[in-house]
Amino acid sequence: MEVLKKLRRIRLGKAVPQNIKSKANILLQTYPNDMPSDFDSIKKFVDSFEMPMSKSQRNLVAGFLTRKKSQSKT
Repeated sequence: MEVLKKLRRIRLGKAVPQNIKSKANILLQTYPNDMPSDFDSIKKFVDSFEMPMSKSQRNLVAGFLTRKKSQSKT
């Protein structure tokens, strides 16, 4: 039991679920030049589409897109 408690406290890397990646990649491929670069603007950009997702999913998509945009700049 003690091992399970320790495992729950461990924070692993930025593992992103496949459905979040697919939605983000669709948006990135469809609107490569219209995508803003900061998190709050991307969050509003994602929210403007009629994609079925919750607030937490929207934030995950926006965070994933922000990381992808910053990685493509470097």
